[in-house]
Amino acid sequence: MTMDPAHGTIGGEDADQRDVQKNNFADMGGNSQPHQEPRRVNNDPRARQQKGNQVRRDRRDVHGWVVLDKPIGMTSTQAVAVLKRLFNAKRAGHAGTLDPLASGGLPIALGEATKTVPFVMDGRKRYRFTVCWGEERDTDDIEGRVTATSDQRPTREAILALLPRFTGVIEQIPPRYSAIKVQGERAYDLARDGEIVELAPRPVEIHQLTLVDQPDSDRAVFEAECGKGTYVRALARDMGRILGTFGHICALRRTLVGPFGENDMIPLDQLEALCDRAASGEGSLADALMPVETALDDIPALAVTRADAARLHRGQAVLLRGRDAPTSSGTVYVTVAGRLLALAEVGNGEIIPKRVFNLTGLTASTGRNERN
Repeated sequence: MTMDPAHGTIGGEDADQRDVQKNNFADMGGNSQPHQEPRRVNNDPRARQQKGNQVRRDRRDVHGWVVLDKPIGMTSTQAVAVLKRLFNAKRAGHAGTLDPLASGGLPIALGEATKTVPFVMDGRKRYRFTVCWGEERDTDDIEGRVTATSDQRPTREAILALLPRFTGVIEQIPPRYSAIKVQGERAYDLARDGEIVELAPRPVEIHQLTLVDQPDSDRAVFEAECGKGTYVRALARDMGRILGTFGHICALRRTLVGPFGENDMIPLDQLEALCDRAASGEGSLADALMPVETALDDIPALAVTRADAARLHRGQAVLLRGRDAPTSSGTVYVTVAGRLLALAEVGNGEIIPKRVFNLTGLTASTGRNERN
């Protein structure tokens, strides 16, 4: 067996969320595991099953990632439901909520890719956002109620001088309208009921914060690269307060989520067109999928023999033998004959399987295994 490093970064959970629970899955009702419908004999995506007066499409096994370029106005839950319908997939979930007012990258996991969601949710994200000065709002974005105003406007020099204070590990108070739980209740639910929500500050990491443009005195455009748990809305609020002008988010786009960048995104209309062509036999839905293991780019890949793969598939540990056995320890993803088999832990001279993948069904096209 041989070990090869996999390249890339892992992604993270979008903390700017108010109306969708963390890693919410379509058709789940808030459960922590993705819903899986019973297996049926016919996996044809165009098949129908008549039951009473209802016509139901048979769900099928679809495995991989689709990075939707989410349009403004759509919730992350709605996006998952749309993709689940387009692919006629049994399971689907997203890797980090994106607010309805925001556009950009929303990685959606289908089938066995849902097992790799945590690897996308725990890393860096990049946003381009516009702050409107002069008003603070209760949601810290354009959808909220105005709570404070100012006639002052910051100069470019004042903004640039402020940015180092918001770079690195900082203490940030989450917005009142956030999904953080307060005594078992979501903060946004309490805020909507008129309760005063006091949230404790917590450390977040801002890797980079740049002033991109200042089209006029009322607006400034920024780009931020940040870690898990960062609220871009809180950045706008806090910068406005320190500058003495107040501020809120009036435009937001996510351009990076872990290993998924803008080159990986596909607009909804293009995805729908691809699905229509596939239904008429002019293409394949596999062309829209990225491989399940794309989410695992930042952890090592470990190739095993077919005999060892059979043991791992049964949930049994495999002893590491021979001079080619890896000397490192930690999480790896295991492959056999170039195909993803399992997530495992290496240590104490053995491979211990943690999550085993069953990739029977529709998977990414061969060409999608090579990143653009």
